[in-house]
Amino acid sequence: MSRKSKEEKDKKAEKRGKERRYSRLRGMRDILFDEYKYWELVTRKARDLAVLYGFQPIETPALEKADLYERSSGKNTDVVSKEMYTFTDKSGDRVALRPEATPGLVRAYIEHGMFNLPQPVKFFWLGSLFRHEKPQSGRYRQHTQFDLEMFGEASPVADAQMILIAYNFFKELQIKVQIQINSLGCKECRADYINKLIEFYKERGKRAKLCIDCKKRFATNPLRLLDCKEEECAKVREEAPQIVDFLCNDCRDHLIKVLEYLDELDIPYNLNPFLVRGLDYYNRTVFEVTAVEGDEEESEDGAPEKKKETEEKDKRQASLGGGGRYDRLVEAMGGRPTPACGFGIGIERVILKIKEKNIPLKKDQEDFIFLAQLGEQAKRKMFILFEEMRKAGYRVRQAFTKDSLKVQLEEANRLGAKYSLILGQKELIDGTIIIRDMESGTQEMIDYKKIGAELNRRLESKDE
Repeated sequence: MSRKSKEEKDKKAEKRGKERRYSRLRGMRDILFDEYKYWELVTRKARDLAVLYGFQPIETPALEKADLYERSSGKNTDVVSKEMYTFTDKSGDRVALRPEATPGLVRAYIEHGMFNLPQPVKFFWLGSLFRHEKPQSGRYRQHTQFDLEMFGEASPVADAQMILIAYNFFKELQIKVQIQINSLGCKECRADYINKLIEFYKERGKRAKLCIDCKKRFATNPLRLLDCKEEECAKVREEAPQIVDFLCNDCRDHLIKVLEYLDELDIPYNLNPFLVRGLDYYNRTVFEVTAVEGDEEESEDGAPEKKKETEEKDKRQASLGGGGRYDRLVEAMGGRPTPACGFGIGIERVILKIKEKNIPLKKDQEDFIFLAQLGEQAKRKMFILFEEMRKAGYRVRQAFTKDSLKVQLEEANRLGAKYSLILGQKELIDGTIIIRDMESGTQEMIDYKKIGAELNRRLESKDE
């Protein structure tokens, strides 16, 4: 074979190798080692708060019947009509990957007869959602959400508690936020408002300025006209009637009481008349959590500087989470009339905000003990010691796949170990072991049988 033919063959082989390489689907992502510490921080905080406020963990399937979401969220919503992954499985059933958490949780509440339990029933859920939408900052086609849902409580205190938990979640993560809040009223008073809103948009010239999506929404879901982020649609919206002016007495009283609770709790909020959320099942209270980016800069005359670009404003106001009340959904899905409310928080957006603000992560306060060894016999004995210490409750680490003592101690430093226990051939013969203080570098030979007593003494003296 000529040299040229061999080079061509090698190039073809290399090309075939590249073609066989796989990469992530668009909008999907891997969570690698360095980022996992953020996931642990955020999900641990979510679980701690859920337990503190009496919410119980629940899991639901990632696959559900497609009509579960069509019936609950609404066929004309963006989530269902544009973003939901649907397909027919091998049994001929039309199924969907979970685009949101609430419908599946409502289904579980009904299917398992939880209306027979003491009310309210409080769910804590953490899992993946799937939406075929344009990937954006902190939002992926598979993303993770932390959800709290409360079934069987109609009073405004439930709404206020949900908002309080969401606010505390961000506050304890050192993220400054504001609550955007509105009321969508009930079925009766909202109908009056929608008629008024349609009249407003029918006025000459208004519909012509709307984007393509809003022209469709005008016929299918007029409330969503208030939620559009397009600049021209936002300009038209500025003079639109506000739903709070059309609330019936009961809905107005409910909103006032929720706001009074927020005032008492000193939670910063903004009554946002254009907040409607994107799903059909909401009624009365709806809210979103938006990050506060700090005070606006002032010009020389003391007036706040105007924001430079609409895109920057939209980025600052990107929702970190939200929720509201859905009192009619359980009944609409075949259950008993059951008031309910809840919220969801996007984990990826929270982590992105922590990184943007360079919020320092607290180091684990518990001390690690690293086990290092030199030689095959020492490795075997350290295997046994590692299991004994782990079962005794010590926080131990190791690198048994490494033979070099230098490499093992470098790993101990990287992990931030407080002490290292070092065992070699000489220590095996003498029945001793070396304990090394990783911070000071000092080390001491001790009796192997007194490892536990010596570690306890050192750790206790540190605590004092």
